[in-house]
Amino acid sequence: MLLSEGQMSDFKGAALMIDAFPKAKTLLGDKGYDADWFRDALADRKIAACIPSKANRKVQIPHDTILYRRRHKIENMFGRLKDWRRIHTRYDRCAHTFMSAICIAATFIFWLNQ
Repeated sequence: MLLSEGQMSDFKGAALMIDAFPKAKTLLGDKGYDADWFRDALADRKIAACIPSKANRKVQIPHDTILYRRRHKIENMFGRLKDWRRIHTRYDRCAHTFMSAICIAATFIFWLNQ
C-alpha cells in the first residue's frame, strides 16, 4: 500500500510501486491508469492490463469488460474505509498516523466479514 498526496495522479503513484508489484496474471485498473508506459511496464512483468482507455485516446485499446466488472470489490473496500469518520475526514496530520488508522480500520473490517 502506498499513501501519496491527494493531488498526485493515479499512474504517477503506480510508477512508485511498480517494482513492488507481486506476481499476478492481470491488473485491474480504472481509466486513471491508462498510460502507454504503464501498460508497457506491466507487459515487461508479464501482467495483462485490464484498463479501459481514456476517452481522449486516439486508438482505443480493448479490455475484458467481464473481468473489469470485478473491480467493484475494490471500490466497495474504499467505501467501507470511508465509513470511518477519522479516515474520510483525515483527522491525522502525520502520514504514518493516518496510514496506521487505515490499517486498523481495514483489519477491523476484515474481522467483521469473517
